[in-house]
Amino acid sequence: MFENIDLSKMGEMLNSVKQKVEEFEVEAAKQSYTTKAGGGLISVTIDGNAQIQDISIDDELLSDKQSLQILLISAVNEAYELVKEEKKKQAAQAFGFAGL
Repeated sequence: MFENIDLSKMGEMLNSVKQKVEEFEVEAAKQSYTTKAGGGLISVTIDGNAQIQDISIDDELLSDKQSLQILLISAVNEAYELVKEEKKKQAAQAFGFAGL
């Protein structure tokens, strides 16, 4: 089953993959994504490590706590999904996995 595999090169391959992963993580951290909810009444900016960098709330929402909560949750969840999808795409490109 493993007759055709050159195990002497395995260490090199693992080091190469490790280096690519580290480069990928550094580049991902530099990315920034912004999502909006409620027609732009709330915007959330998140970095490639899924850390929220900014939340902007229109003054119009400050008197409506329930709407504010709903829209804020929506915008944050959308931002997390965006980061997750972008990381998948970038990983597929970086590691040559087409169609992920």
